[in-house]
Amino acid sequence: MLIIPAIDLKDGQCVRLKQGLMDEATVFNLDPAAQAREWVRQGARRLHLVDLNGAFAGKPKNESAIKAILKEVGDDIPVQLGGGIRDLDTIERCLDDGLSYVIIGTAAVKNPGFLHDACGAFPGHIIVGLDAKEGKVAVDGWSKMTGHDVIDLAKKYEDYGVEGIIYTDIGRDGMLSGINIDATVKLAQALHIPVIASGGLSNLDDIRKLCAVEDEGIAGTIAGRAVYDGSLDFAAAQKLADELGKK
Repeated sequence: MLIIPAIDLKDGQCVRLKQGLMDEATVFNLDPAAQAREWVRQGARRLHLVDLNGAFAGKPKNESAIKAILKEVGDDIPVQLGGGIRDLDTIERCLDDGLSYVIIGTAAVKNPGFLHDACGAFPGHIIVGLDAKEGKVAVDGWSKMTGHDVIDLAKKYEDYGVEGIIYTDIGRDGMLSGINIDATVKLAQALHIPVIASGGLSNLDDIRKLCAVEDEGIAGTIAGRAVYDGSLDFAAAQKLADELGKK
């Protein structure tokens, strides 16, 4: 089970939002590259970047910060990026810069043809981010709910050839209210590709609960606000996950 620290980028800074609201941003580090280095020092084996400005603008907006992070971590660990990735040229540029995976969210729902083409052009590098509330998918920075069922969409994307699914319960994200284990397991059981849990990770009990269902197809979890405000010790969380994974 990978514990994947998130670095959310807004105006070149490392921030966290509450429930996706841009005006509810808390700045945690003015230097995202230094933050990336610190997560690697603590034992991170993968990093999750989100270009928040890009997500709202529809194209990457924090490229200098992203490049600085990639220069800092080098080839040490894979780095994935979501936010504003809406065309094949952007994906190619991201991968050329050194990103291992790109995460397609809103564009996957609104333009499935683009996702299909991306999986064909860049096999092994495409992850879909599905943000949902009560089983229905949200788009456009969580501002709009759709009628799409999250499991139905995920199955379709699996057929396209996506590498994995990041599943976020948007009712819990940034609220430290605990991962929605039941919904995450239900999704993972319906798929053959790995699912990464996101939204609400708050303490070591959440890690224990996720590790207990790891065999259902849950490959990791994204750690955000909890590891920044100190309610979850990242190094201790990854150590616990490793220990439980050996049992």
